[in-house]
Amino acid sequence: MDPEGAGARRPERMADYRKSAAAISPSIGTLPWRTRSLAETDAIYLYLDAFALRVRSAGKVVSVPVLGVIGVRSDGSKHLLALELCGGESAAAWKGCLDDLVARGLRAPMLCIIDGNPGLRRAVGEVWPRAAVQRCCVHKLRNLERKAPKHALAEIRDDFHRIVYATSADAARIAYAAFERTWGKRCPSVVTSLREGGDELLTFFRFPKAQWKTLRTTNVIERLHEEFRRRVKTQGALPSEDAAVVLLFSLVASGQIRLRRIDGWRKIAAVLSQHTAVAA
Repeated sequence: MDPEGAGARRPERMADYRKSAAAISPSIGTLPWRTRSLAETDAIYLYLDAFALRVRSAGKVVSVPVLGVIGVRSDGSKHLLALELCGGESAAAWKGCLDDLVARGLRAPMLCIIDGNPGLRRAVGEVWPRAAVQRCCVHKLRNLERKAPKHALAEIRDDFHRIVYATSADAARIAYAAFERTWGKRCPSVVTSLREGGDELLTFFRFPKAQWKTLRTTNVIERLHEEFRRRVKTQGALPSEDAAVVLLFSLVASGQIRLRRIDGWRKIAAVLSQHTAVAA
């Protein structure tokens, strides 16, 4: 990209930012959505993930993690519940984010879909110890591939797919055991990584088949984060942390980014009915 051309367009990009942030309710500019009550938000599933964003802070342009949470309600609709800029993705940072949701009235979800970040996993366990956890199968496959020798990549990938694309939980466990037998001696680090995910790679099998595709990965929230990155790419570094949060939230609140219902949303009623029966 031509540096002079980029610089020449910068005022226009910043004007676009201000226009986008101002296009929604002026109240969002004061960030009250960060404290709005969530007592009436029946979030059945939560998708949690973080992404990096370049902002200007204390006179310097820095890359900071943005912790994001999307909730899926009983009608299948998705809602952006949290966007929080933090110094890192530690357990303390994530716990602070989740504690804030609880303080605003959010009830414990049935299922949390997360990547392999240990801080996030710990925070979810502390805040919602009874919530089921689904580890992202895409992230786990990437971890396996990083530990695998190049000549075995295709075979390992196929064997992992036999687990997560199995037709039932029982078939998945059979494929899981076969994976351990096949690769235990040939690539022990790969099997160690698989076992690190454990049964939380298979949690989605406990839910309706129509929802398996959307529940076994964090793609729902990663697609949103990718859209955020695409929209702010021309901005360079955003002028402040608050400005970054206002812009990102405004893209959703104003409808510029739309969050459609999850696949298989009509089955959520059956999930809730079964959950109520078990709890009773």
